[in-house]
Amino acid sequence: MADGQDLNTRFSGPSESPGLLLWRTTMRWQRVMTAALAPLDLTHVQFVLLASAMWLGRNGEPPNQVQLAAQAGTEVKMTSDVVARLEAKGLIVREADPRDSRAKVIRVTPAGAAAAQRAIVAVETADAAFFEPVDEAQLVGLLQRLAGEIR
Repeated sequence: MADGQDLNTRFSGPSESPGLLLWRTTMRWQRVMTAALAPLDLTHVQFVLLASAMWLGRNGEPPNQVQLAAQAGTEVKMTSDVVARLEAKGLIVREADPRDSRAKVIRVTPAGAAAAQRAIVAVETADAAFFEPVDEAQLVGLLQRLAGEIR
């Protein structure tokens, strides 16, 4: 019977595993984001969806929930649930899509735009401090490759 001591791994320890390091880095970064957004009464996913809705709607064409989920990289059902919470806070409104009666478009309210701007400042400040030890341009390039955005 195995006692858990004989691991079949190419690494001499957990601190050499890129996957575990990425997990631990992500968890640490998420804690930083949670702390930065807490005073603004926003969760990280609420911030991402609110900022994404602003980004997508910047040219006057509000996104629908499917487009918002695709932009944010979130599940459509979860996006719908979070959008409902943002709507309850008065930060966005959902309206019938004039091009598709089954879909809803998302418009950021003036209060939502103000909240998003405050949150963007908080997140960018927290990001700058978190990523200060590394070359940001190199890191962004690496993350874009890992995310499959560039080859």
